[in-house]
Formats: sequence, structure tokens, C-alpha cells
Amino acid sequence: MKEKIRRLLLKINGIDELFNFMFIIYFIVYIINLFIRSMILEIIGLIIFVIMFYRFISFNKAKRKEENNKYLKFKRKIIGYFKDDCIYKKCRKCKTVLKLPLPYKRGIKHAKCPTCGKRLTILCLKYQKIEVIRKK
Repeated sequence: MKEKIRRLLLKINGIDELFNFMFIIYFIVYIINLFIRSMILEIIGLIIFVIMFYRFISFNKAKRKEENNKYLKFKRKIIGYFKDDCIYKKCRKCKTVLKLPLPYKRGIKHAKCPTCGKRLTILCLKYQKIEVIRKK
């Protein structure tokens, strides 16, 4: 009997990123419904729960993985708009605002202002082209 259960558990899809996201949405809808008591929110919560349960016990792992990859791709695209991977530093001499790469590790590095040539001290390890954002 234990062997049958183990084989069954190996066949099901299980929990992935999309399941976690849907669980968070379900939980939010459930909490809101505690205060509002709306039939529409109950139906939405029930639909989300049924989809979560179906994805969890599904034997078609390839299709569930494809759905999860589409979700992750969409998530990266949305997060990419809000993620800022640079720092802005003002040159003391010419007051030009420079866009510098965000440091991956701590360390003191230097960059050269492309406008006036003054040397700036920054925290950065990766060499990237310095962009001029705004000149005064």
C-alpha cells in the first residue's frame, strides 16, 4: 500500500510557483470575503481553489510545467519594469548625473566622468558603459 501511494505521489505535479501565486490570491480573496460577505468573491475563491487542486493532482507534468514557465516569464517581465539595477551618482565638478551599474559585491571602485574627466569613487565591480542622464 505504501508503495502504491509513493508511486502515485511521484506521478502528480505538486507545488510550483504558479500554485504558490494562486494560493496567495485565494488567501487574499478569502480574507476580503470574511469582511464583505459577497457571493461573487466566494465563487471566485472556489474557482481558484478548484484550479489549484486540479494543477496539484494533475498527472500531465509537461503541460503544468509549460503553464508554470509562462507564468514565470510574465512575472519576470512585470518585475523587470520595477527593478532598478543601477545607481545614480552626481559628478562634483560638472554636476552631471551619471547612471552607474549596481554593485554585485562590496568594493571601492572608480569611474571616470565622460563629460569632464573627473575620477569618481563608487561601489562597483562590473565594468559597464557609463550613461549621462542629465547635464546642468
